Amino acid sequence: MTTDAPADRDPRIASAISHWAPRFVTNGVPLTDFQEVTAGLERWEDWCAGWSARAAEHEAMGRDALAAGLTTSAAEHLTRAAVLYHFGKFLFVDDLDQLRTARERAVACRTDALPHLDPPGERVEVPHDGAVLVGNLRRPRGVARPPVVVMAMGLDSAKEESHDYEQRFLARGLATFAFDGPGQGEAEDDLPLCPEFERPVADVLDVLLAREDLDTERVGMWGVSMGGYFAARAAAFEQRISACVSLSGSYERSGWRDRPAINVAAFKYRSQTTSDEETDAFAARMDLSGVAERITCPLHVVGGTSDRITPPEHAQRLADEASGPTVLTMVEGGNHVVNNLWYRYRDQTADWLAQQLGTI
Repeated sequence: MTTDAPADRDPRIASAISHWAPRFVTNGVPLTDFQEVTAGLERWEDWCAGWSARAAEHEAMGRDALAAGLTTSAAEHLTRAAVLYHFGKFLFVDDLDQLRTARERAVACRTDALPHLDPPGERVEVPHDGAVLVGNLRRPRGVARPPVVVMAMGLDSAKEESHDYEQRFLARGLATFAFDGPGQGEAEDDLPLCPEFERPVADVLDVLLAREDLDTERVGMWGVSMGGYFAARAAAFEQRISACVSLSGSYERSGWRDRPAINVAAFKYRSQTTSDEETDAFAARMDLSGVAERITCPLHVVGGTSDRITPPEHAQRLADEASGPTVLTMVEGGNHVVNNLWYRYRDQTADWLAQQLGTI
């Protein structure tokens, strides 16, 4: 996938396009939107505004469809708008007013789409550390008490980006709860990222498993990118988790300085650290040494041999050290989260998790 890039384009934009093009399109951005929006951007400072302007076009179509009672179309337009707003602010920590406005629009669009999705969803709030974590719960049709998959986001992802993954689990009889953890999405202003992710997951499970419309004995944990680390960490300490999927999760975070500049800035912002030394200390807490061996539930680890964000050796080490039954899917040529070759793992991991939780 290529676009005609100006010769003097901001390297941060070039980096974002190079790293994330397959992710955008795979997770709901129309190809033409990707090409047209990025072709018109030369400065990183214009990134959020450019994406938000295109997102507003999709939102307007969704609002018009809602007003006309065309709820199926409205849900599709609004879900698409939420994804575009999300990608406007996903790593845009340079202008927090723009970031927050785009986040509010992303949340509003996805929230307004939820009742009209197939199957529909609802917002659920989880008290945590004096703040509130928010997630979207969706249940498959025709199942009284389905198992539930708790979905952990990454450094720059949020629950509004998870629609494609949700659909694959729901089609296999699994409920989904995609939520913004500390330092993510709706909680990024209130709390820093939490390396000890079993803590927010425990609070999530306390809320979800008090419900009568979910199976309290069958809980899956799933995480993408940094969320892959979060998912593995939670599975090591939270015994209510029955099976876990980790997608391109880092084993440890010591190399945070070597990542693309926009990732480095986002990590410092969302960890609420102000100096490199503080960030070093924070990153040191994100380490599965002596932790991975505590994972006894079934674990499926996915990595890509061409991942420039999380070295494939991290996936191998996690799979080697986990104590329970483990599957490692290493995709040749796969980039970060293997978004460029998504068909080699998305359905397969959904099938695996459904098998572990007994719905297929």
